[in-house]
Amino acid sequence: MKQNLKTNGTNTSVKVHAIVSNGITIEAYGNVYFLPYSSNPWFENAAIADVFNIEPVGRTGVRWDALDVDLAIESLTHPEKYPLIAK
Repeated sequence: MKQNLKTNGTNTSVKVHAIVSNGITIEAYGNVYFLPYSSNPWFENAAIADVFNIEPVGRTGVRWDALDVDLAIESLTHPEKYPLIAK
C-alpha cells in the first residue's frame, strides 16, 4: 500500500518496491532501502499482503501494523549504529 502524505513540503510517501529471495526493498521519504532477511527476519515468512501494508510513522519511521514492526529510518540509513537484531 502506498501512502502519499505531504507535510510542510516533505515527502512522506512509503511503499514496498519488491519482495525477493533474500529481503525486501522499500521506498521511504524519497530514499530506497534494502532490508535483508538476515537482519529483518520478521519479513521472511510473513504474508505478502502484510509486507506490502507499510505506513509512515511521522517523518522518521515506517510501520507494518499486521507484523507489529516499527523501524526508524535512522536504523536503515546507519545500521551499524543499531547492532541488535531480532532472532
